[in-house]
Amino acid sequence: MRRLLLALPFALLPLAVAHAAVEHDHDHEHEHGSLGAHEHGVGRLNASLDGQTLELELDSPAMNLVGFEHPATSDADKAKVAAVRAKLEKPATLVNLADAKCTLEQQELESPLFGDEPDHEDHDEEADGDEHHHEHSEIHARYQFRCVAPSALTHLDLASLFKVFPATRKILVQMIGPNGQQGAELTPEAPALKF
Repeated sequence: MRRLLLALPFALLPLAVAHAAVEHDHDHEHEHGSLGAHEHGVGRLNASLDGQTLELELDSPAMNLVGFEHPATSDADKAKVAAVRAKLEKPATLVNLADAKCTLEQQELESPLFGDEPDHEDHDEEADGDEHHHEHSEIHARYQFRCVAPSALTHLDLASLFKVFPATRKILVQMIGPNGQQGAELTPEAPALKF
């Protein structure tokens, strides 16, 4: 199943290229040099439904979920990080899967804010030493569900995720389901995608 999720970005590469062409003038793209630009307010979700197995992989700037990207040093910041992690550890409250009778089998949460090693592909420091300007912490969440009634899963509904994390204004979704592959931009006003 993991092979299917890993193949998803390549299967939908034409959509990503078209989206990148539209967003080409975004400030962060020249800094990152890739299609996966770090953009506050925007997250990415890969979804795959294969038989009874549903896999979700969410990547988001920490700013969207926590409200900051710097290391949590104060008690208030540490409490925010802990609260966000607790919410991410309950994905059924973020994505509506009730009708499909899905149970969480595996999950992985990764972020420098959670104490994981930061990606070392970060930006070079400016000559003036202002490294705070260049911090871009990401939060990665991967979930695998076993769904007893996968045919009841007709929509991927992220309305709860947008409510829980209101700084998230758009989620770019790439999905493989029973009806093939598709991509969409979900927003709080249009939070669902049909499988």
